[in-house]
Amino acid sequence: MVGSAIQRALRAAGHSENAIITRSHADLNLEDQLSVRCFFEAQRPDEVYVAAAKVGGIYANNEYPADFIYENLAIQNNVIEAAFRSGVKRLLFLGSSCIYPKIAPQPMQESALLTGPLEKTNEPYAIAKIAGIKLCESLNRQYGDSHGLDYRSLMPTNLYGPGDNYHAYNSHVIPALIRRFHEAKLSSTASVTVWGSGNARREFLHVDDFAAACLHVMNLPKEVIKDRTTPQCSHINVGSDEDVTIRTLAETIKKVVGFSGDIDFDENMPDGAPRKLMDSGLIKSLGWRPTISLEDGLHHAYADFCKNDRTV
Repeated sequence: MVGSAIQRALRAAGHSENAIITRSHADLNLEDQLSVRCFFEAQRPDEVYVAAAKVGGIYANNEYPADFIYENLAIQNNVIEAAFRSGVKRLLFLGSSCIYPKIAPQPMQESALLTGPLEKTNEPYAIAKIAGIKLCESLNRQYGDSHGLDYRSLMPTNLYGPGDNYHAYNSHVIPALIRRFHEAKLSSTASVTVWGSGNARREFLHVDDFAAACLHVMNLPKEVIKDRTTPQCSHINVGSDEDVTIRTLAETIKKVVGFSGDIDFDENMPDGAPRKLMDSGLIKSLGWRPTISLEDGLHHAYADFCKNDRTV
Protein backbone atom coordinates (compact mmCIF):
# COMPACT_ATOMS: atom_id res chain seq x y z
CA MET A 1 0.00 0.00 0.00
CA VAL A 2 2.65 2.53 1.03
CA GLY A 3 5.05 1.62 -1.75
CA SER A 4 2.32 2.04 -4.37
CA ALA A 5 1.36 5.42 -2.91
CA ILE A 6 4.98 6.59 -3.02
CA GLN A 7 5.20 5.51 -6.66
CA ARG A 8 2.06 7.54 -7.45
CA ALA A 9 3.58 10.55 -5.70
CA LEU A 10 6.89 10.18 -7.55
CA ARG A 11 5.13 9.97 -10.90
CA ALA A 12 3.01 13.01 -10.04
CA ALA A 13 6.25 14.86 -9.18
CA GLY A 14 7.54 14.23 -12.69
CA HIS A 15 9.69 11.11 -12.28
CA SER A 16 9.52 8.74 -15.25
CA GLU A 17 8.62 5.06 -14.96
CA ASN A 18 12.17 4.12 -15.88
CA ALA A 19 13.52 6.20 -13.00
CA ILE A 20 11.44 4.36 -10.38
CA ILE A 21 12.99 0.99 -9.51
CA THR A 22 10.65 -1.50 -7.82
CA ARG A 23 10.43 -5.25 -7.29
CA SER A 24 7.55 -7.44 -6.18
CA HIS A 25 8.00 -10.05 -3.46
CA ALA A 26 7.86 -12.72 -6.16
CA ASP A 27 10.80 -11.08 -7.93
CA LEU A 28 12.95 -10.26 -4.90
CA ASN A 29 12.80 -11.83 -1.44
CA LEU A 30 14.00 -9.07 0.88
CA GLU A 31 14.70 -11.63 3.61
CA ASP A 32 17.43 -13.13 1.40
CA GLN A 33 20.54 -11.06 2.12
CA LEU A 34 22.52 -12.22 -0.91
CA SER A 35 19.66 -11.53 -3.32
CA VAL A 36 19.20 -8.04 -1.88
CA ARG A 37 22.91 -7.28 -2.14
CA CYS A 38 22.98 -8.46 -5.77
CA PHE A 39 19.93 -6.33 -6.58
CA PHE A 40 21.53 -3.17 -5.20
CA GLU A 41 24.86 -3.86 -6.86
CA ALA A 42 23.12 -4.28 -10.20
CA GLN A 43 20.65 -1.37 -9.95
CA ARG A 44 22.68 1.24 -8.04
CA PRO A 45 19.75 3.50 -7.08
CA ASP A 46 20.35 7.13 -6.13
CA GLU A 47 17.90 7.11 -3.22
CA VAL A 48 15.81 4.49 -1.40
CA TYR A 49 12.40 4.43 0.26
CA VAL A 50 12.21 1.47 2.67
CA ALA A 51 8.46 0.81 2.51
CA ALA A 52 8.48 -2.99 2.67
CA ALA A 53 7.38 -4.60 5.94
CA LYS A 54 5.25 -7.36 7.44
CA VAL A 55 2.26 -5.56 8.94
CA GLY A 56 -1.07 -6.43 10.58
CA GLY A 57 -3.54 -5.56 13.30
CA ILE A 58 -3.91 -6.76 16.90
CA TYR A 59 -4.93 -10.30 15.90
CA ALA A 60 -2.00 -10.82 13.53
CA ASN A 61 0.54 -9.34 15.96
CA ASN A 62 -0.75 -11.60 18.75
CA GLU A 63 -0.79 -14.73 16.59
CA TYR A 64 2.56 -14.32 14.79
CA PRO A 65 4.96 -12.39 17.08
CA ALA A 66 8.05 -14.33 15.97
CA ASP A 67 7.25 -13.70 12.31
CA PHE A 68 6.73 -10.00 12.93
CA ILE A 69 10.04 -9.39 14.67
CA TYR A 70 12.19 -11.70 12.53
CA GLU A 71 10.82 -10.80 9.10
CA ASN A 72 10.86 -7.06 9.73
CA LEU A 73 14.39 -7.13 11.12
CA ALA A 74 15.57 -9.19 8.16
CA ILE A 75 13.87 -6.98 5.55
CA GLN A 76 15.08 -3.66 6.90
CA ASN A 77 18.58 -4.84 7.83
CA ASN A 78 19.14 -6.36 4.40
CA VAL A 79 17.83 -3.33 2.50
CA ILE A 80 19.60 -0.68 4.57
CA GLU A 81 22.89 -2.60 4.69
CA ALA A 82 22.83 -3.30 0.95
CA ALA A 83 22.00 0.34 0.23
CA PHE A 84 24.99 1.44 2.30
CA ARG A 85 27.31 -1.11 0.68
CA SER A 86 26.28 -0.02 -2.83
CA GLY A 87 26.87 3.67 -2.13
CA VAL A 88 23.32 4.94 -1.61
CA LYS A 89 23.64 8.26 0.21
CA ARG A 90 19.96 9.17 0.65
CA LEU A 91 17.48 6.75 2.25
CA LEU A 92 14.10 7.03 3.98
CA PHE A 93 13.11 4.38 6.53
CA LEU A 94 9.42 4.10 7.36
CA GLY A 95 8.36 2.99 10.81
CA SER A 96 5.18 3.13 12.88
CA SER A 97 3.59 4.96 15.79
CA CYS A 98 3.74 1.72 17.81
CA ILE A 99 7.40 2.51 18.59
CA TYR A 100 6.19 4.68 21.47
CA PRO A 101 5.43 3.45 25.01
CA LYS A 102 1.94 2.12 25.75
CA ILE A 103 1.41 4.83 28.34
CA ALA A 104 3.03 7.89 26.82
CA PRO A 105 2.09 11.57 27.22
CA GLN A 106 -0.41 12.52 24.53
CA PRO A 107 0.16 13.64 21.88
CA MET A 108 3.33 11.58 21.57
CA GLN A 109 6.44 13.55 20.71
CA GLU A 110 9.50 12.08 19.03
CA SER A 111 11.34 12.38 22.35
CA ALA A 112 8.99 9.79 23.92
CA LEU A 113 10.88 6.98 22.20
CA LEU A 114 12.40 4.46 24.66
CA THR A 115 10.90 6.18 27.73
CA GLY A 116 8.65 3.29 28.84
CA PRO A 117 7.30 -0.22 28.14
CA LEU A 118 5.72 -0.93 24.77
CA GLU A 119 2.19 -2.19 24.12
CA LYS A 120 2.50 -5.99 24.52
CA THR A 121 0.31 -6.91 21.54
CA ASN A 122 2.72 -5.36 19.01
CA GLU A 123 5.97 -5.25 20.98
CA PRO A 124 7.94 -7.50 18.54
CA TYR A 125 6.96 -5.33 15.54
CA ALA A 126 7.73 -2.15 17.46
CA ILE A 127 11.17 -3.40 18.51
CA ALA A 128 12.01 -4.16 14.88
CA LYS A 129 10.99 -0.65 13.83
CA ILE A 130 12.98 0.93 16.66
CA ALA A 131 16.01 -1.07 15.51
CA GLY A 132 15.54 0.33 12.00
CA ILE A 133 15.54 3.90 13.31
CA LYS A 134 18.67 3.25 15.33
CA LEU A 135 20.42 1.54 12.42
CA CYS A 136 19.85 4.62 10.24
CA GLU A 137 20.99 6.94 13.04
CA SER A 138 24.07 4.84 13.73
CA LEU A 139 25.09 4.79 10.08
CA ASN A 140 24.69 8.58 9.94
CA ARG A 141 26.77 9.02 13.09
CA GLN A 142 29.56 6.70 11.93
CA TYR A 143 29.61 7.39 8.19
CA GLY A 144 27.68 10.62 7.68
CA ASP A 145 30.74 12.80 7.27
CA SER A 146 33.11 10.29 5.66
CA HIS A 147 30.57 8.81 3.20
CA GLY A 148 28.05 11.64 2.90
CA LEU A 149 25.21 9.51 4.27
CA ASP A 150 21.81 11.09 4.86
CA TYR A 151 19.46 8.37 6.13
CA ARG A 152 16.13 9.64 7.49
CA SER A 153 13.18 8.03 9.29
CA LEU A 154 9.46 8.83 9.28
CA MET A 155 6.97 7.44 11.78
CA PRO A 156 3.44 7.42 10.35
CA THR A 157 0.28 7.03 12.37
CA ASN A 158 -2.22 4.32 11.32
CA LEU A 159 -2.39 4.37 7.51
CA TYR A 160 -5.21 3.29 5.21
CA GLY A 161 -6.24 3.69 1.59
CA PRO A 162 -5.86 2.13 -1.88
CA GLY A 163 -3.94 -1.13 -1.97
CA ASP A 164 -4.62 -2.02 1.68
CA ASN A 165 -4.88 -5.59 3.01
CA TYR A 166 -8.60 -6.21 3.59
CA HIS A 167 -8.35 -9.52 5.45
CA ALA A 168 -11.13 -9.63 8.08
CA TYR A 169 -8.73 -10.53 10.93
CA ASN A 170 -5.06 -10.20 9.91
CA SER A 171 -5.39 -6.62 8.67
CA HIS A 172 -5.48 -3.28 10.45
CA VAL A 173 -8.71 -1.94 11.90
CA ILE A 174 -9.99 0.17 8.96
CA PRO A 175 -9.64 -2.43 6.19
CA ALA A 176 -10.87 -5.20 8.50
CA LEU A 177 -14.00 -3.24 9.39
CA ILE A 178 -14.61 -2.26 5.76
CA ARG A 179 -14.68 -5.95 4.82
CA ARG A 180 -16.84 -6.98 7.78
CA PHE A 181 -19.44 -4.26 7.23
CA HIS A 182 -19.47 -4.86 3.46
CA GLU A 183 -20.00 -8.61 3.84
CA ALA A 184 -22.64 -8.03 6.53
CA LYS A 185 -24.47 -5.66 4.18
CA LEU A 186 -24.45 -8.19 1.35
CA SER A 187 -25.68 -11.03 3.58
CA SER A 188 -28.19 -8.86 5.51
CA THR A 189 -26.51 -9.84 8.79
CA ALA A 190 -28.16 -8.28 11.86
CA SER A 191 -24.93 -7.04 13.46
CA VAL A 192 -21.17 -6.70 13.14
CA THR A 193 -18.85 -7.46 16.05
CA VAL A 194 -15.93 -5.13 16.73
CA TRP A 195 -13.09 -6.15 19.03
CA GLY A 196 -12.64 -4.31 22.32
CA SER A 197 -14.72 -1.80 24.22
CA GLY A 198 -14.76 0.78 21.44
CA ASN A 199 -13.24 3.35 23.80
CA ALA A 200 -9.63 3.19 22.61
CA ARG A 201 -8.65 6.20 20.53
CA ARG A 202 -6.69 6.04 17.29
CA GLU A 203 -5.33 8.49 14.76
CA PHE A 204 -5.54 7.77 11.02
CA LEU A 205 -3.89 9.16 7.90
CA HIS A 206 -4.66 8.48 4.24
CA VAL A 207 -1.73 6.78 2.54
CA ASP A 208 -1.56 9.40 -0.22
CA ASP A 209 -1.08 12.11 2.40
CA PHE A 210 1.74 10.04 3.88
CA ALA A 211 3.37 9.53 0.48
CA ALA A 212 3.33 13.30 0.01
CA ALA A 213 5.04 13.63 3.39
CA CYS A 214 7.72 11.13 2.32
CA LEU A 215 8.64 13.14 -0.76
CA HIS A 216 8.46 16.39 1.17
CA VAL A 217 10.93 15.20 3.81
CA MET A 218 13.27 13.60 1.26
CA ASN A 219 13.44 16.89 -0.63
CA LEU A 220 14.35 18.98 2.43
CA PRO A 221 17.98 20.12 2.63
CA LYS A 222 20.19 18.08 4.94
CA GLU A 223 21.00 21.19 6.97
CA VAL A 224 17.30 21.74 7.74
CA ILE A 225 16.87 18.18 9.08
CA LYS A 226 20.06 18.40 11.15
CA ASP A 227 18.95 21.73 12.60
CA ARG A 228 15.56 20.36 13.74
CA THR A 229 16.60 16.92 15.03
CA THR A 230 19.45 15.37 17.02
CA PRO A 231 21.78 12.52 16.00
CA GLN A 232 20.04 10.08 18.36
CA CYS A 233 16.49 11.39 17.99
CA SER A 234 16.23 12.03 14.27
CA HIS A 235 12.90 10.38 13.38
CA ILE A 236 9.90 12.52 12.46
CA ASN A 237 6.24 11.84 13.24
CA VAL A 238 3.64 12.02 10.47
CA GLY A 239 -0.01 12.17 11.51
CA SER A 240 -3.27 14.05 11.17
CA ASP A 241 -3.21 15.54 14.70
CA GLU A 242 -6.76 14.20 15.23
CA ASP A 243 -7.93 10.95 16.79
CA VAL A 244 -11.29 9.19 17.16
CA THR A 245 -12.61 6.37 19.30
CA ILE A 246 -12.90 2.96 17.70
CA ARG A 247 -16.63 3.27 18.32
CA THR A 248 -16.80 6.47 16.26
CA LEU A 249 -14.62 4.91 13.57
CA ALA A 250 -16.91 1.86 13.35
CA GLU A 251 -20.00 4.05 13.12
CA THR A 252 -18.38 6.11 10.33
CA ILE A 253 -17.39 3.02 8.34
CA LYS A 254 -20.90 1.61 8.83
CA LYS A 255 -22.26 4.82 7.28
CA VAL A 256 -19.76 4.83 4.41
CA VAL A 257 -20.47 1.18 3.55
CA GLY A 258 -24.23 1.54 3.94
CA PHE A 259 -24.75 -1.20 6.53
CA SER A 260 -28.06 -0.85 8.37
CA GLY A 261 -27.57 -3.34 11.22
CA ASP A 262 -26.14 -3.01 14.73
CA ILE A 263 -22.58 -2.80 16.05
CA ASP A 264 -21.60 -5.09 18.95
CA PHE A 265 -18.38 -4.54 20.92
CA ASP A 266 -16.63 -7.63 22.30
CA GLU A 267 -15.00 -6.44 25.51
CA ASN A 268 -13.33 -9.82 25.99
CA MET A 269 -10.95 -8.89 23.18
CA PRO A 270 -8.03 -6.48 23.68
CA ASP A 271 -8.23 -2.74 23.08
CA GLY A 272 -4.48 -2.30 22.69
CA ALA A 273 -3.06 1.01 23.87
CA PRO A 274 -5.77 3.31 25.28
CA ARG A 275 -4.72 6.18 23.04
CA LYS A 276 -2.19 6.71 20.25
CA LEU A 277 -2.11 10.31 19.08
CA MET A 278 1.16 11.61 17.69
CA ASP A 279 2.50 15.13 17.86
CA SER A 280 3.16 16.08 14.23
CA GLY A 281 4.26 19.59 15.03
CA LEU A 282 7.78 19.04 13.71
CA ILE A 283 6.82 17.96 10.20
CA LYS A 284 4.16 20.66 10.01
CA SER A 285 6.78 23.25 10.94
CA LEU A 286 8.78 21.87 8.00
CA GLY A 287 5.97 22.72 5.61
CA TRP A 288 3.81 19.59 5.26
CA ARG A 289 0.06 19.32 5.96
CA PRO A 290 -2.47 16.48 5.41
CA THR A 291 -5.22 17.22 2.89
CA ILE A 292 -7.65 14.26 3.06
CA SER A 293 -10.31 14.11 5.81
CA LEU A 294 -11.08 10.78 7.50
CA GLU A 295 -14.59 10.43 6.04
CA ASP A 296 -13.45 11.39 2.53
CA GLY A 297 -10.55 8.96 2.85
CA LEU A 298 -12.87 6.16 3.99
CA HIS A 299 -15.07 6.69 0.94
CA HIS A 300 -11.91 6.47 -1.18
CA ALA A 301 -10.80 3.28 0.60
CA TYR A 302 -14.22 1.63 0.28
CA ALA A 303 -14.34 2.40 -3.45
CA ASP A 304 -10.91 0.77 -3.79
CA PHE A 305 -12.12 -2.29 -1.87
CA CYS A 306 -15.23 -2.65 -4.04
CA LYS A 307 -13.14 -2.29 -7.19
CA ASN A 308 -10.46 -4.81 -6.25
CA ASP A 309 -11.92 -6.98 -3.45
CA ARG A 310 -8.49 -8.07 -2.22
CA THR A 311 -9.23 -11.26 -0.28
CA VAL A 312 -6.16 -12.59 1.50
